[in-house]
Amino acid sequence: MTDTTFRVHPSPVGEILIVASPDGIVTLHPFSGPLDDELAPVAAALHALPSPDHGAGGDIDRQLDEYFAGERQEFDVTLDWRLVNGFRRKALEAVRDIPYAETAGYGEVAIAAGSPGAARAVGTACATTPFSIIVPVHRVVRADGSLGQYGRHPEVKRYLLALERETLGVAVPSGLRA
Repeated sequence: MTDTTFRVHPSPVGEILIVASPDGIVTLHPFSGPLDDELAPVAAALHALPSPDHGAGGDIDRQLDEYFAGERQEFDVTLDWRLVNGFRRKALEAVRDIPYAETAGYGEVAIAAGSPGAARAVGTACATTPFSIIVPVHRVVRADGSLGQYGRHPEVKRYLLALERETLGVAVPSGLRA
């Protein structure tokens, strides 16, 4: 038996896999393939397959819906960091401080995480984060301001940044429009 449960929640960026434990959200990320393909690496990392549970993650579905409706700028959730440690965790904690609708470069996040020369490591932390959207790795951009990737789905990154800027009435650069 596992202490983790999962559910899938629909969103404008695709289905979102939510895996939770009694300690908080273990992973939350959009996906577009078969559910079994998404659960397999999670199960391998956790050494157990999460059980389906419509209540996994508490009210995170409401918070996600509010975010996508432009009614929420921060998530009020507890994260279970069991899949993240070391500098990756420091980098993701620094990413959480990037204000809504703003961006920061990988180098800026590295400085905030206490390792000024670790911009590439920040990129790795963002690329491998178990916490998409609720830890806003979509707000981390390249030094030249270009967006870069987002789990091989840069269109999702563009969508999230445009959503946040439109919510605040901030001009959306043409590079963010679909």
